[in-house]
Amino acid sequence: MGKNWFYIRFNNFLERRMPEGLFPRALIILVAPVVLLQTIMTGLILERHFENVTRLLARSYARDVSMLVQLYEDSDKSAAAEARITKLANDTLSLGLTIERGQLPPPLPQPFFSRADTRLTREFTVQMNRPFWLDISQQPDVVEVKVQAAADTVFDFRTKGERTFATSTGFLLALMLLSSVLLLAIAIVFLRNQIRPITDLARAAQSFGTGRDLGAFRPRGAREVRAAGEAFLDMRDRIAKQVEQRTAMLAGVSHDLRTILTRFKLELAVLGDGPRVQPLKEDVDEMQRMLEAYMAFVKGDAGETPQEVDLAALVQNATRACRAGSCEIDVPPGETVRVKPNAFGRLLANLIGNAVRYAKTVKVTARVADHMLTLLVDDDGPGIPREKRAEAFRPFVRLDNARNLDETGTGLGLAIALDIARAHGGDLRLEDSPKGGLRALVTIPV
Repeated sequence: MGKNWFYIRFNNFLERRMPEGLFPRALIILVAPVVLLQTIMTGLILERHFENVTRLLARSYARDVSMLVQLYEDSDKSAAAEARITKLANDTLSLGLTIERGQLPPPLPQPFFSRADTRLTREFTVQMNRPFWLDISQQPDVVEVKVQAAADTVFDFRTKGERTFATSTGFLLALMLLSSVLLLAIAIVFLRNQIRPITDLARAAQSFGTGRDLGAFRPRGAREVRAAGEAFLDMRDRIAKQVEQRTAMLAGVSHDLRTILTRFKLELAVLGDGPRVQPLKEDVDEMQRMLEAYMAFVKGDAGETPQEVDLAALVQNATRACRAGSCEIDVPPGETVRVKPNAFGRLLANLIGNAVRYAKTVKVTARVADHMLTLLVDDDGPGIPREKRAEAFRPFVRLDNARNLDETGTGLGLAIALDIARAHGGDLRLEDSPKGGLRALVTIPV
């Protein structure tokens, strides 16, 4: 239980902190281990490099100083001997020797963390058995060592830091940084090429879901991604064939039923306009309207191609059924959207027709922002209770207030509107209107 709880919490934490896109997530998964490994390896290499080089340099420095002190001990300690030793130390060994008279100064406090100081102290202790004084902190990049060469003689060495311990690791760091950047650049290019087929597949699926042309989509990328793309194309072809077969079948059924209804009308026309004939004619007309409504619902958008159309003109055409002064239109002029004109017009006609039928005033608002069309149809009618709004979208269901009828009164108005909105890749919701009635909210990506 504890492990599962920790795993869930950790997973939720990562989900909140990780970016949403696949490319940045994959990039983090790739970069994080590389950076971590590179950091660890760089630290280990630099640590080993610094330790080894510092040890060798400190040992060599301590031996050179010890040798000069030994030469002084073996000499006659005259001015000429001191001059020879100073020339050897400065010209040949670059140790910066100055011979002074006196005693060693008091020892300095050891730095809190200085590997060079520790290493030099250790090597001087091993290489010579004389008192010495060491300072590497008071002068930048200079090591000062004082050795009690005789009772009243002090050898003062002021040597550059690079002569005594490893100080320059910039080239190594630059080389590692350059190699890391190069490898990461190659990885980013490779990863982007692997992600692009997935985004192309998602874009093609979105276009297909909204009834748009897929363009020049071709499965590519890794084997699994190509398999998914080919499966998507197969699915598209099967759906297209099914729609084509259904459309052909419905066209045949529609033709046969219209033929029968036409024959009924001719036979009723022969019978005249008697009191018994008029109800039959009304029934035939009702059957005609119901047939048209059912066919429109089943066909959906009937393979209509999206086009760039003027939004204000579409709304204006759909509000022709409004009574004088009953409809208020709030649509910015000159706004164009890419939709299926006939299907979208049917959506508008059903929503506005329902509102006009049971309300005194209706307001139609349309806006396009962030590639999203938002359409609002508000009225001051009786509305639909919240618990019945989901039922209102069911085909052939007639609510008590008949707010889900279309122009034929078949109970398909909202069902057709919802089907058209979803065919465009959008949605339709019912909400409370600020006017006190019902609000139909349509959102469609454009």
